[in-house]
Amino acid sequence: MTHDDILAKFGPREAMEYDVVVVGGGPAGLATAIKLKQLAADSGKEISVVVLEKGSEPGAHILSGAIMDPRALTELIPDWKAKGAPLNQPVTDDAMVFLGETGSLRTPNFLLPPCLHNDGCYIVSLGNVVKWLAQQAEELGVEIFPGFAAAEILYGDNGAVKGVATGNMGIGKDGEPTDSFQLGMELHAKYTVFAEGARGNLGRQLIGKFKLDDGKDPQTYGLGIKELWEIDPKRHQPGFVLHTAGWPMKNDTYGGAFLYHTENNQVTMGFITGLDYSNPYLSPFEEFQRWKTHPNIRWYLEGDESKGIKPAKRVGYGARAITAGGLMSLPKTVFPGGALVGCDAGYLNVSRIKGSHAAIKTGMLCAQAAFDAVMSGRQHDVLDAYPEAFDKSWLHDELNKARNFKAWFKKGLTVATVMNGLEQFVLRGHIPWTLHRHQPDHAYLKPAADCKPIVYPKPDGKLTFDRLSSVFISNTNHAEDQPAHLTLKDASVPVNVNLAKYAGPESRYCPAGVYEFVKNADNTDRLQINAQNCVHCKTCDIKDPTQNIVWVTPEGGGGPNYVNM
Repeated sequence: MTHDDILAKFGPREAMEYDVVVVGGGPAGLATAIKLKQLAADSGKEISVVVLEKGSEPGAHILSGAIMDPRALTELIPDWKAKGAPLNQPVTDDAMVFLGETGSLRTPNFLLPPCLHNDGCYIVSLGNVVKWLAQQAEELGVEIFPGFAAAEILYGDNGAVKGVATGNMGIGKDGEPTDSFQLGMELHAKYTVFAEGARGNLGRQLIGKFKLDDGKDPQTYGLGIKELWEIDPKRHQPGFVLHTAGWPMKNDTYGGAFLYHTENNQVTMGFITGLDYSNPYLSPFEEFQRWKTHPNIRWYLEGDESKGIKPAKRVGYGARAITAGGLMSLPKTVFPGGALVGCDAGYLNVSRIKGSHAAIKTGMLCAQAAFDAVMSGRQHDVLDAYPEAFDKSWLHDELNKARNFKAWFKKGLTVATVMNGLEQFVLRGHIPWTLHRHQPDHAYLKPAADCKPIVYPKPDGKLTFDRLSSVFISNTNHAEDQPAHLTLKDASVPVNVNLAKYAGPESRYCPAGVYEFVKNADNTDRLQINAQNCVHCKTCDIKDPTQNIVWVTPEGGGGPNYVNM
């Protein structure tokens, strides 16, 4: 039964009216909602705001390193410390280390460019910060609906966005309503703000429909894979921030890693792989596992009986795509009836490896524009005041200084290191030139025949692991009897094109083991999609060389349930 058939049989959907609907309960969406309510309270006005969050609770789907610059948070909630915001571990030291296969070279701190200094920043669980932000929003009167995924954009007769509809619940794998079927509901608004994070399902549709990226560089992404470990107190250095470049990545592949010492004898570690890599045999997950075997990294994780040091224990795992194109790839962020904020637009500063402060700031700027519009009686028009305010903000200045950072890496690690050092350290971001990119990430993938296969070592179950055991500790779950939310435009393409020409890259770029090529009884190949494993990272939607895979929202509440990530 098609979506239209379901509406014809069970509709019409219930509709709820709000002044502003926010899609996504991350830092950008919650900052938007909080600021709207603050503005209303300050002016003695009323404004109705609702936040839709597809995770089971606020923070359940939030994954980030994360080092947080509190600048925007301080603007939003000046007394955040007194209110108990979970920013508990200030950064105490920074290290940038270039790795060889066995050796390493640390850059002296006095030579680090400003973008790699984290003075005044905090090592946080962004998921916990988001939970706290949700509490602040609800205290101000924001309605938050967790477990409700916005699955459809609603348009008015004039073509403007008039709201969203949540997905239907209780649809079986065969597409037919089950006994537990519930029709989705419509949420109408004067303005709808999209804050879904990188490669948002609805944001991607809006960028295409309104041609918001015309004249812009194609967006580029990285895949961030993260683990949370408990380590021996003797090797824990609270507040120490370690970033690495080089091994195990090749010189022509963008990537880097991090290890942050947070509170409670825990470290967060992760690996970021630029999704514009060319070798289809590369596996970002396996590169991360290899990185942990480097002497500089395994030292924190391995035990040493002679010194009374216990082996570390892995307690969390997750993955998420991040935007990396910066200012040159930033689409137009407004359209009739709505706006894009945070990583749904692509505001992350890849040179600082930070996006939460940008998400909060853009949410605040959008909220001011939406509030002024609602109070003046306007609706469903274009919030031009939002991008105008961004152009005058400190965030624009920050992103402008970093506009070439990722682009230099297409010329190799050595050139990128020298040129980014020149731009950030010597010129202090006052750069007289601009680099451009001309292809999306998936277009960089080369045929397998032109590339050398990569043989990765088997996991040892102590430092390195397989994907299925990793997904298990992400607490990922989807209702089994629902249609796969990883859809194919053409079911023949994975075998006939992706496997034949590119050696089946989806079986390697997915960090959750969702895609698997298996043999049929007649020894032919087929693609098996294990949708229940999906951690919602969006890599397949980005890197599939034929753009045949389309990620759509599963039932609300499905996906990972991250803890302290």
